[in-house]
Amino acid sequence: MDALLTVVQTINSYLSNYVLIILLIGTGLFFTIRTRFVQVRCFGEGVRRLFGTFSLKGGKQKSGMSSFQALATAIAAQVGTGNIVGACGAILVGGPGAIFWMWLIAFLGMATNYAEAVLAQKTRRVDPDGTVHGGPVYYIKTAFTGKFGTFLAGFFAVAIILALGFMGCMVQSNSIASTCNTAFGIPTWIMGLAIVVVGGFIFLGGISRIASVTEKLVPVMAIIYLVGGLAVIIANIGQLPAAFALIFECAFNPQASVGGVTFGIIAALSQGAKRGLFSNEAGMGSTPHAHALANVKNPHEQGVVAIIAVFVDTFVVVTITALVSIITLYVGDGALAQGMYEGIDKTNMAQIAFGELFGASGGAMFVAICLLFFAFSTIISWNLFAKLNVEYLFGKKAVPVFMVIALCFIFAGSLLSNDLVWELADMFNQLMVLPNAIALIALGGAVSMCAKTRGEKCEIVKKEDAQAE
Repeated sequence: MDALLTVVQTINSYLSNYVLIILLIGTGLFFTIRTRFVQVRCFGEGVRRLFGTFSLKGGKQKSGMSSFQALATAIAAQVGTGNIVGACGAILVGGPGAIFWMWLIAFLGMATNYAEAVLAQKTRRVDPDGTVHGGPVYYIKTAFTGKFGTFLAGFFAVAIILALGFMGCMVQSNSIASTCNTAFGIPTWIMGLAIVVVGGFIFLGGISRIASVTEKLVPVMAIIYLVGGLAVIIANIGQLPAAFALIFECAFNPQASVGGVTFGIIAALSQGAKRGLFSNEAGMGSTPHAHALANVKNPHEQGVVAIIAVFVDTFVVVTITALVSIITLYVGDGALAQGMYEGIDKTNMAQIAFGELFGASGGAMFVAICLLFFAFSTIISWNLFAKLNVEYLFGKKAVPVFMVIALCFIFAGSLLSNDLVWELADMFNQLMVLPNAIALIALGGAVSMCAKTRGEKCEIVKKEDAQAE
């Protein structure tokens, strides 16, 4: 296991330090420029559409999901352990400056997520019985015809099944089990079994049951975490300017030192990119599966809603986690400011931070409850995304087999140490980006047209078609 962990960590270091940074920032810049800053121009429109379709009881759709249900399913996938455990891990390894780079990745990722949603809507397939098929595999094959497109789509499908259906869900169940064990003393295997039973019931209900659960769960979990985080920040409001100053100092100072540890720009940028991807998933190719299922008039409508999903994930939830952690642990008399790193890791860091206001047991319980909501909702959405790709590769008959294997992985995740699981999840997440980003850029013209005309024109024009004209 140690040898495997070393190999995976080496692969991840190259992917996150070089390939991922170039692809994420490059793709985000590409769509930010080509869409003329759609994440800024159309942000208000996205908010209006969000509240215009907001409903805790959207009802069963004839096919697919309502726009809000699709958004809730996407946010359920995005808001998970990456927003608490992942953000804390980024700060511990890359320093507080990692949060700045997570913000930057998210700002650019808002444009990328717009592109993903637009193309997922544009290339989706609807069967005569109303069944909707959509996701990156369809726009990858649209971008690249022939064997190359088939290979890239297959590579993506395999990567997402491993990343989300198996390894990713292990990360989520591991975090739920470990935090609930710390907070309530519940044995990890009992928590794992409970997740399997409830998750299996929801999975069996198909898309309509998943949509019904996420549209109710996501708003509630976001409000609970927001209120708790703001309470801690307000109680330490005097430390807030110093927290922001520390974020920016560590993001740009090559020798920024906090609590006796020096954090460099490369470490901050690398952790910000890696954890930013795991948190908001923009460019990864996961959330387009949800946006493809939305029933909207044109792709632009769901594209602007997708922008809001990244904003909520990073600029709201991750920022709350970061500020609470930095204010209580890194600023002033905080434990990490004094170099007291022993006993603090990415799994319990948020619990300790919230414990500064709620007490040790109260902080542990609050984070455990929030993480239970966050991670469980992510498991629901990720299982759906992986299932859609299993169906694409092997047909509907393979889905029950996948479900059984996936539930076994979820249970196993609750029992295993999370270092190797996190590294494997990171590796497959990053591998997903490669075919997805290439296809997005190849179809950038359609995305640009859709953003400029606000959905009035959103045609995919291929080179041979343009030459014929």
